Amino acid sequence: MALAISRAPVSLACIGVYGVISYSVGQRTQEIGLRMAVGAQTRDVLLMILRQGTALVLAGASLGLAGALALTRFIKSFLFGITATDAGTLVIVTAVLMAAAMLACLLPARHAMKVDPLVALRY
Repeated sequence: MALAISRAPVSLACIGVYGVISYSVGQRTQEIGLRMAVGAQTRDVLLMILRQGTALVLAGASLGLAGALALTRFIKSFLFGITATDAGTLVIVTAVLMAAAMLACLLPARHAMKVDPLVALRY
């Protein structure tokens, strides 16, 4: 079974997750600076941002899988060589999209780890 995942949807998903998480980190700069000033480690900030991204990714994956399963009759006409409910394909595609989205969360999380507490509190 040859599985080809188009780069366009994966890229679009990564850009969307990156944009949402980056915006959220920008809005929470003061909070992150305050947490770091009080004693939070960079690891704690990283985990906080990744946890937020994970929640978004899991919600999106759940809705996407539910939508794919709900539209199996429609999808069946576009598929060749596999069934609309092929578990292997659904698992692989979901795993690839989740991994890509988590990598997209890593950039804003790394940026948040470098926030200077004094600069963030003045901001």
